[in-house]
Amino acid sequence: MRKSIKLKSFLLLAIISMLSCKKNFENPNAATSDAVLNNAKALMGVAVGIQKTYSQSVHYGLVDATGLTTNETFLVNVGNASELQLTSGGGTVDNTNALLQSIWTTSSKCIYDANNVIQNASKISDKGYASGLIAYVSIIKALSIGAQSMYWENVPNVIGTPTTTFIPRFQGFTNAISALDDALATLAANPVSAGFIADLPAGIDLSNTIYALKARYYLFVGNYSASLSAANSVDLTKVSTFNFDAAVSNPIFQSVTSTNNIYQPIDSTLGLPIGIRPLLNDSRVPFYTTISASPRFRLNGFWNTALRKIPIYLSDEISLTKAECLLRQPSPDVTAAQTIIDAVLNQLPSIDVNGVGANISTGYVGASDVASLLTEVYRNRCIEMYLSGLKLEDMRRFGRPLTERKRNFFPYPINERNNNPNIPNDPIF
Repeated sequence: MRKSIKLKSFLLLAIISMLSCKKNFENPNAATSDAVLNNAKALMGVAVGIQKTYSQSVHYGLVDATGLTTNETFLVNVGNASELQLTSGGGTVDNTNALLQSIWTTSSKCIYDANNVIQNASKISDKGYASGLIAYVSIIKALSIGAQSMYWENVPNVIGTPTTTFIPRFQGFTNAISALDDALATLAANPVSAGFIADLPAGIDLSNTIYALKARYYLFVGNYSASLSAANSVDLTKVSTFNFDAAVSNPIFQSVTSTNNIYQPIDSTLGLPIGIRPLLNDSRVPFYTTISASPRFRLNGFWNTALRKIPIYLSDEISLTKAECLLRQPSPDVTAAQTIIDAVLNQLPSIDVNGVGANISTGYVGASDVASLLTEVYRNRCIEMYLSGLKLEDMRRFGRPLTERKRNFFPYPINERNNNPNIPNDPIF
């Protein structure tokens, strides 16, 4: 049986975990019994539903909001009220923004449902199937915690409690890392079974994704030695993707590329300021954009067909993470870092596992001091990882001027503010 057919079957089971968009996440499995939650196939159905929620709502929202906030994209239709707020930026972005509300609510749902799967997987007799389930949903859980921690200064301590307290966002990233560490420990104790591998949706590489996300979040909290170690554990010849089919299509193609109704690339600069813009011969620009009549630049890349796969991470994200860690460690290794940067710039699209390559034979030609090389790392992250949803976090980490973005952090959604007395104050910008 093909994986796409299985995905549809599992999604039918996953309906049992679906919630309305409300703050209280009590009993998301109301249509199920304890027997269902102890059943491996039913839990896999819930897990696939969590992936669907993340890829269709959380990731979609991150790409949309980050792109407009960091000038990667421009708004095509000003009738999209949430996107118009983000385009205007500053105090125009308020607690009523529906897109931010969606990211908050659906990421919380993913975390809550993942915790349910993790808790109930321990009751499965097939421990190899259980460990696979735990690793699979821990990936989505970590991504969802990471999404909240990139957007809000404080994040919920416990998902599902109406009056939860909040923790600093760096603790959120640390919690995401802990979830990934628990998944690795579970996989080590009980290698995944053949039955689980047969049911796992196509595209997901468990161990490499876990290490890639550990490298990402350790980088975000400034633990460069741990980030470098995790990055070195990623097999750069492998990919991990969200795959789509006729029933569950690529959400950005469906809502943006095919309709030309929401946003499009700002232009060939990809929103970068003078001094760090892509070179004219950078092959990554025509990968991510295409020329059209109106608007002139249109989305291409991972969003050009309904079935196009979206990477969970890029191999060159890992390479650039290594370079950044080498530059930020107590004794910077500028030679090794520049070698990695050169390799990223030299890379042909045809030999990159994700098809993304700059094809710049000259490599890096700037100064070889730490500050200059870090700027080059930032520049290449913005180009290589265009519309990954990570640029706002990168802007803060690299100390980019506030004038290059329209918000630094976002206000907390109105539903949360109205119902939770522990909600922190909104940021000024």
